[in-house]
Amino acid sequence: MARISGISQQIWDMKYRLKSADGTALDKTIEDSWRRIAAALAAPEADASSWAEKFYGALEDFRFLPAGRIVAGAGSKRQVTLFNCFVMGTIPDDMGGIFEHLKEAALTMQQGGGIGYDFSTLRPKGAAVKRVGADASGPLSFMDVWDAMCRTIMSAGYRRGAMMATLRCDHPDIEAFVEAKREPGRLRMFNLSVLATDAFMQAVKEDAPWQLVFGGTVFKVVQARALWDQIMRATHAFAEPGVIFIDRVNARNNLAYCETIHATNPCGEQPLPPYGACLLGSINLAALVLEPFEDGARMDMAELTRLVPLAVRMMDNTIDVSNFPLKAQEIEARTKRRIGLGVTGLADALIMCRARYGDERAVTLTRTWLAAVRRHAYLASVELAREKGPFPLYDREPYLAGETVRGLDADVREAIARHGIRNALLTSIAPTGTISLFADNISSGIEPVFSYAYSRNVLMPDGSRREEEISDHAYRLYRRLHGDGRLPEYFVDAQILAPRDHLIMQAAVQDYIDSSISKTINCPAEIAFDQFKDVYLAAYELGCKGCTTYRPNDVTGAVLAVKAKAAPKPKQEELPLEKPQAQGRDGNEASSVVYMTQPLDRPEALPGSTYKIRWPESDHAIYITLNDIVQDGRRRPFEVFINSKNMEHYAWTVGLTRMISAVFRRGGDVSFVVDELKAVFDPRGGSWVEGRYIPSLLAAIGEVIERHMIEIGFLPSANAPVIADKRVVGLEDGTHHELRGCPRCGERAMLRQENCDVCTSCAYSKCA
Repeated sequence: MARISGISQQIWDMKYRLKSADGTALDKTIEDSWRRIAAALAAPEADASSWAEKFYGALEDFRFLPAGRIVAGAGSKRQVTLFNCFVMGTIPDDMGGIFEHLKEAALTMQQGGGIGYDFSTLRPKGAAVKRVGADASGPLSFMDVWDAMCRTIMSAGYRRGAMMATLRCDHPDIEAFVEAKREPGRLRMFNLSVLATDAFMQAVKEDAPWQLVFGGTVFKVVQARALWDQIMRATHAFAEPGVIFIDRVNARNNLAYCETIHATNPCGEQPLPPYGACLLGSINLAALVLEPFEDGARMDMAELTRLVPLAVRMMDNTIDVSNFPLKAQEIEARTKRRIGLGVTGLADALIMCRARYGDERAVTLTRTWLAAVRRHAYLASVELAREKGPFPLYDREPYLAGETVRGLDADVREAIARHGIRNALLTSIAPTGTISLFADNISSGIEPVFSYAYSRNVLMPDGSRREEEISDHAYRLYRRLHGDGRLPEYFVDAQILAPRDHLIMQAAVQDYIDSSISKTINCPAEIAFDQFKDVYLAAYELGCKGCTTYRPNDVTGAVLAVKAKAAPKPKQEELPLEKPQAQGRDGNEASSVVYMTQPLDRPEALPGSTYKIRWPESDHAIYITLNDIVQDGRRRPFEVFINSKNMEHYAWTVGLTRMISAVFRRGGDVSFVVDELKAVFDPRGGSWVEGRYIPSLLAAIGEVIERHMIEIGFLPSANAPVIADKRVVGLEDGTHHELRGCPRCGERAMLRQENCDVCTSCAYSKCA
């Protein structure tokens, strides 16, 4: 088995190892997985066995990393797609068409594909719907429907749902779109991005009026700069929406002559036309460095030249062996044969070559490596066109006239002109998070190393999350070669890099990428708003196709978290990178860890409330008690108890209350508990409660917890669901009693006790 860390083996076993329906491992080793993938992708070749051996050689030691759908599905003989993501069809502005597209989205996600949608085609909220004499509910209301669908698909046992929603900067509902995620729990299955046009960016510069228009009707006029600031303030507060410079995307598209793009896949690296498919793979640059950390450290350019054509051929064959959820997706993929070959491990490779991420030498090395990837990818695709024919929609003159193609080397353009090209677009930079973890935790895509040692919340098959201690590949290699001494200055990570370092690297890479780049620009929590929004303006000026930032905040939380330290921060070169530190708003040490190190202590008495649920499938009511604690002047949930006479519920309710209480006692933003419970779908079907459909009993419990959090002020006020009667009290004997109206004082405070009605408000009593 390949030499990898424990977390990498766990990732392989949990996500990529082929197993039978009963859980028996069919891939005995990682090498077995590579053999399976190589054989599956060589199947279209005339000499399949020979190509399978070559493909295995590219996969071995993680040198080429196909995307997760390929690693998990190739050769599995299962009805799954090998494409990671899709942009779905254009949504028509009518009810029947909208729900037909919802069905297409569900079928696509069921096979493991993430989806992207442009909702700009839907009329704004309040616009007239003449055929039915009503007002439109607007695109956000239908996004809520998509969000619920995605939660259902996810809870039914499929991979984590991923969706991208875009809206044009001139859509009348753009302001509501920008603010949507301020509402707790709303659209959590979506990434959001604004489609910013060149005209809008010019209007922002000039502080000009900007019309919000639909169907030729102007609904509102705003100042462009004010709208831009609103977008930026939302992004500053909770990391969304991102911005896609859509005119630039279309102008630089090799296929601009036959398609128009309005949306991207969920992570943004693949702007795609309707029904466009996202096929991804990455060259592992960290695996190709010779003499790492030495004076002669360098990229093995000969190996890079050998690997790229093999990767292109494997990805081209993937198009022919993959299943597609929809026929339209298959037609789109096979008539254009677009692939997204990129790189991963860039930051580790730079470290191993003694270059500091973001400095001049790092930019120079990155340009050299990416230029080689692009050149050899295009030449390989030309050779495939000579052998197998160009992509069916290839049109020589407009293709060669494209802005990106004109930037290729003259000999590459000449080869395309002579022989055509097999793949319409070839390069993209994906967020290779889990695949990079699998490959011994190399740095992801073109991102800097997040931290050299950190904890990661790993999503487990049962939906729970487990914290794993992780260390970076280059860091471990350096320690193995040079011991535990002081780290050189080129060991920098996302905790100390400036936004400028990120932006310079993204702009440098974009010059060699056909599609786009998934890249997050990390910003410190204390960054001033004006400085923050300048990052996006700089991204536009530098020629990027989009921009996404992340600033630590209380809304989004984090999958990755660095460990806190109490000791003062040492000089940078002496930083003990096993436990890096982050800066708080006041400049002092602060942690981005969401959970507290020690659980909160339990006082002897706690305030709380008890709620009653009547679930149709249970003969007995279910009582939910939530007790609170006051911390930092704020009341927050501390523990939960669930009781019922129905013993069928006993085991899981005890386990559930212990787990939720443990989470509550850790402190931090525990509102995610509500989202996780509400997302649970009972495969037997939910129930109607108080005129509302609830997908499961667990979802009902989640709604009770949500209501309680709102009532104590832990969550902002909202239209909380009412599925339980709060007028229930628990007595010392452990019994629960429903409160009724008192005939004397009128308060809902009367309970039945020992065959008597007793008012707990005015002491009125009446015995039978």
